[in-house]
Amino acid sequence: MHQLKGIKILVVDDEPNILQFLELGLQNEGFDVRTAQDGVKAITLLKEFQPHVVILDVMMPGMDGFEVCRMLKRMENVAVIMLTARDEVDDRVKGLMLGADDYMLKPFSFEELLARIYARVRNQFPNLFGEVVVGPFQIDDRRKEIKFNERVLELSPTEYELLKLLVLNHGLVLSKRMILDKVWGYDFGGEENIVEVYIRSLRDKLNDKEHQIIRTIRGSGYRVELS
Repeated sequence: MHQLKGIKILVVDDEPNILQFLELGLQNEGFDVRTAQDGVKAITLLKEFQPHVVILDVMMPGMDGFEVCRMLKRMENVAVIMLTARDEVDDRVKGLMLGADDYMLKPFSFEELLARIYARVRNQFPNLFGEVVVGPFQIDDRRKEIKFNERVLELSPTEYELLKLLVLNHGLVLSKRMILDKVWGYDFGGEENIVEVYIRSLRDKLNDKEHQIIRTIRGSGYRVELS
């Protein structure tokens, strides 16, 4: 899926089956993985292992995920993806306010989890990779260059950031509002329709006449599909 060897991930969950599933799956993707079944061990491993990403369950006996998240964020530069079986807005807000970088509901897609891990790594540890390969795309952040099927795309700085965002989050639907916040900035005061203009330009440069690469999900946003 991606070139991600060398990334260290700590998985914290009190359910042995989930720990084993994630440990084996992530190791098969090339990650260096450690696991913990409670918050105390997680804090200890954070110091010893120094992971890039922590996948953290909310509901654990003793020290819950919220408390662990608060302590993790005080101690290290680490990306925290919280997992919960409860679809409660208040829980998600609480986790994000404590510093969590992302939130996923159980049950979840392993492919989506990989995409979110990758997005967090690219966002918080951009210097780990010079070039990233995602399907037919090659993204070189040092050169600010994207190749598609070995062909260098002629992109403006904004087109580069937009295509990089879409490709690194492939398989996920990104809303216009999210795209505006990530590419143009939270203080952008223009119209959302500017996203459509740039999407149209990217499709032209990718020769995506049938919209098979950058798909429009009506009422929701855009999603990149990789063959």
